[in-house]
Parts: sequence; C-alpha cells; structure tokens
Amino acid sequence: MKLEFEYGNGMMSANLPDNTDVFIPGETVKDPPYIPEDKLEEAYLESLHNPEGNIKPISELANKDTKVTIIFPDIVKGGLQETSHRKLSIKLILEELKEAGVKKENILLICSNGLHPKNTREEIYSILGKEIFDEFWYTNQIINHDSEDYEHMVYLGKTKEHGDDVWLNKYVYDSDIAILIGHSQGNPYGGYSGGYKHCATGLNHWTSIASHHVPQVMHRDDFTPVNNNSLMRHKFDEIGYHMEKSMGHHFFCCDAVLDTYSRQIEIHSGTAAAVQESCWKMANKRTYVPFAEKKYNVMVFGLPQNFHYGNGMGTNPIMLMQAISAQVVRHKRVMADNCVIIASSKCDGFFNDMRWPYLRELYDIYQGNYMQTLPDLNRLGRYFATNEEYIRKYRFANAFHPFHGFSMISSAHIAEKNTAAIYIVGAQEPGYARGMGLKTRATFEDALEDAKKIVGDNPNILALPKTFKLSAVHLMMKDDEYPTTPDYKEFK
Repeated sequence: MKLEFEYGNGMMSANLPDNTDVFIPGETVKDPPYIPEDKLEEAYLESLHNPEGNIKPISELANKDTKVTIIFPDIVKGGLQETSHRKLSIKLILEELKEAGVKKENILLICSNGLHPKNTREEIYSILGKEIFDEFWYTNQIINHDSEDYEHMVYLGKTKEHGDDVWLNKYVYDSDIAILIGHSQGNPYGGYSGGYKHCATGLNHWTSIASHHVPQVMHRDDFTPVNNNSLMRHKFDEIGYHMEKSMGHHFFCCDAVLDTYSRQIEIHSGTAAAVQESCWKMANKRTYVPFAEKKYNVMVFGLPQNFHYGNGMGTNPIMLMQAISAQVVRHKRVMADNCVIIASSKCDGFFNDMRWPYLRELYDIYQGNYMQTLPDLNRLGRYFATNEEYIRKYRFANAFHPFHGFSMISSAHIAEKNTAAIYIVGAQEPGYARGMGLKTRATFEDALEDAKKIVGDNPNILALPKTFKLSAVHLMMKDDEYPTTPDYKEFK
C-alpha cells in the first residue's frame, strides 16, 4: 500500500503493508452534518436570542452606556472562510449591540492569544474579515491580549479549591458585557477548545497557566488519553468561575461545534458552563470516534513544516516532539503498550527563532546539565518566563511567550512515556531528532523494518495521513464508551 505523508512543504511516499488501516478525519468516518450556509444566520439568531443557562440575551443586557468586550480566539484554529464562526457570530452580535443602542466607541474586540504570539494585522484581517476589520481596526478598537502589560492586567487572587493564581485582562474586567467567541474542536489539552478554556488560557498570565500546563497536571493518568474530565479541565473551569465571580457577572459565550473543515455543526450561546455542556454532547459524536477493532503496534504520520502553532513547528525539535505527543494523547486508547511511532519530518535545524526565540537555548540546555528527561527542564520555567528580552519579543515581535515553551516540553514528554520508540524519517539534520531521544532513518520502510525488533514481524499498523492538515479527532476502540461530561454548577 502506497501512501503519501506530509514532509516539509511537500510530501513523502511510504510503502506500507496492504493490511495497514488508514484513518483520515472527516473521510474515513463522516462528521455529523453541518448547517448549510443559507441557514447559518437563522441558526445564530436563534441561539443568541435564546441563551442557555442563567443569563439574558445580549439585547436585554445592553444599553447605550454599556461597555462591551468581544473576545475571539487567535489564528491557531477555528477556520478563516467567509462563513466562519468568528466572522458570522461577531457580525451578528455587533448588530444586536447596535440595535440595543450601544455606542460604537464602547466596543472593544480582543484577540485572546494568551501566551501565543500577538496576531499580526494580516492575521487579524483574515480572522475577522474586511467588514469588521475596516470598522474597528483604524479606530484602535481591535487589540491583542498582552499578558505582560501590567497596566491592563488585574490580579484576582487564587482559586478556592486548588489555590491557582488568576489574572484577567483589565479591559475585560472593566467591561459590562464580556462576550467569548469560542469553538468546540478537539484539543489534546483538556478535550476541547472553547468554553472556560478560552478565558482561562487566552486572557490570563503565565503564572496562572503554570498551574495546569506543567508535568504534575499533564503527566497524570487522567490527561492521557484525552478526556473531558481531567484535572486540567477542572482547573480551566475553576479559573473561569473565579473570573466571573470577580467580575460580578457571567461571560456571555457564543460557541460553535465545528467539523473537520471548521464548518458549524451546532451553535450554542449562554453561560460558559451551559454552553460547554450543550456543545460537548454533539462534539463528542464528531470528535471521539469509535473506530478501532484492534490495538495498533505502529502509528504512522507526517509532520509538515508549517501547521497549528506556525512555520517551523514540524522542524523545530521541541515543537515536533510536542506534535507527536498530541497524537499520543488523542489516540492512546487505540495504541498497544509496545506502540512505535514513525513520523516524517524535514528536521533541518530550522527553529524559527523569531517565533520561538527561547527554544534553541532550551534545546541546548537539554543536551547537558544533568538533564535526563524533558521534565528536568521544568525547574527553569520561572527563569525563562521572566527573561526580559524574550518577554520583549513576545510583546513587540510576534513571538510566543517564553513560558509557552514549558507547556510544549511538558506535553512533549508524553510521547516518551507512552511509546516503545519513536522514529523520525527523512531528517536532514538527524542530530536534532536524536537529541530529543528519537531514532532516525532515511525512509518509512527502513524505520518499519527496524521497528520489527520491538513489535514483531506482523504488526498492526495505523496510518494517519493529513492528521495535521485537518481538524483532528480522538480515536477510540469500537466498544469504548464516550467520555463523561462533568456536572457543572454555574456561578450564581
């Protein structure tokens, strides 16, 4: 069986045994039907006018003196088509605000980039579209969250149960209505994007994110395989509750369940707790896929140079290790205990130092200094997170915040914990892969032949073409039950 896998900016061929199973999101198992384009506006208005949970419609919350913040996710996920969730929901919400008499100057749009790079002018344009961009950009009413701008951050104390720090963007804290535009797409960090994950990570500070994007949370058994009920997920919710209590009112959420191509399957508006509960019922059907009839000894996929977190993710050795781990978190239910991963990567030494200015230094430290496993690096988190030059690059040069790298490192170790071996195929500078503890071979066929020393001569093989080019799923055994959804108690 000949298959093509992503490699650099192109593809690499692999000749795999004919009994290899292949899974492509949205193709091998069809998504639930999406809402036709000509029905989308009707669906949005129905949702906005009938919010779920203990909250009123926007038209009843707003008046001419209301200060509004509209918070939308960054470029990483969510779709950029003309009928994307962000474009349509914000357009219709702005119309609702206008009809309620809200003054344009009292509306601020905030990109909830968290510790991700501040989105560029061009990225903001692609997210929001020409109409919204032209109306608000030139009056400075579209901004990126800046977690290091302490004049515009508010410290809200610690959560009651876990004692985690909570910070919040001051513009959001000071607004009368804070509207979260989120989406329920499969995410290895706590099951789904959207809901309380949106505000807990996108509007917060690194010291708060350091309470959950760290080994003591991410290396627990309730994190892998991915589910909706992990400690990380509970921390997101508790931080979101704490934000609402501190503000004295709910976030108004408008979330969409999205399919493989980021088309809207369902739309839910209301409180974050109610919206999460409603969205996940359908999102589970799309994202947790009962597929496998046997456990797999070998999992094969390709790492393009540019995906999710940006150009260089598939070549930067720490980022490519995180990407491999994400597949383990998603698909652990179908992996045999001796599972081997074979992944193609150009691995040519391109770190993209403008985007990840600190990762080359972290990689070099990992090669010595008594560093045995990736979690050994975690003791340097505060040192890197307070590095003034790295912070300046986050604030003014569209770089990731330096603590984000420690989330990547914590995630990256999961692959080592849960596999027998990992092979990188086609590395141009293979030493970078070997420096992460990975094996290297020139071809898929060479890697598979060597892996037989671990998995035997007739392994069960799962091929995952396009796994980083399409919205991913979480694979399950055919007889697995869907994960449970927590019983939410709304902030009153």
